[in-house]
Amino acid sequence: MGNTFDIETVDDNELTGYLAEPQGQLIGGLVVIQEIFGVNSHIRSVADGFANDGYIVLAPALFNRVTPGIELGYTPEDVEKGREIRAKINHDDAIRDMAAAVTALEGAPIGVVGYCWGGSLAWNAATRLDGVSAAVGFYGGMIPDMVDEQPRHPVMLHFGETDQSIPMEGVEKIRAAHPDIPIHMYPAGHGFNCNKRGSYHAESAKLARERTLEFFAKHLA
Repeated sequence: MGNTFDIETVDDNELTGYLAEPQGQLIGGLVVIQEIFGVNSHIRSVADGFANDGYIVLAPALFNRVTPGIELGYTPEDVEKGREIRAKINHDDAIRDMAAAVTALEGAPIGVVGYCWGGSLAWNAATRLDGVSAAVGFYGGMIPDMVDEQPRHPVMLHFGETDQSIPMEGVEKIRAAHPDIPIHMYPAGHGFNCNKRGSYHAESAKLARERTLEFFAKHLA
């Protein structure tokens, strides 16, 4: 459904993204932020799904600064490679590239939704970026370390109850710091939204997606 899209950045980084456009009425724009596996077939399918719901969707390839065009799977070797690449990406550069994707969709109300690493960046979209109407983060493991940041835009968070990489103490830390933020828990582990991972939990993914769409419909109207 979608196509490769060149994104203009403030520092001439050769940033590309996957752009998926709605066939019917436009509700708004969504920036989809990748996991540590690049803009792979799963992230493209997520973008296509939101496009089918009426959004123009852009998924920036945030690994381009280190390994342009890389797409990983979900084997232990892929996970290790993804972690290695993410560790080489300066966090502020990732935020700048995310902001460039938001700017590229200017003209419509814009939401940001991210998964895993992207879930943490979605938190930064809510706390640091202009031009964003709302943000949703799925199992963002870095968020407990960034709870001192104050959201400037509405934000919703999703976590799995059995996520081995995000202890419940971390989720409770977020709740304590931001009691007004909707935080939803699911009987699932890390990566429960991805139907290509062993941790996929269909019922949780469906419910989290429904809540996400309701949240964006409310705040991007």
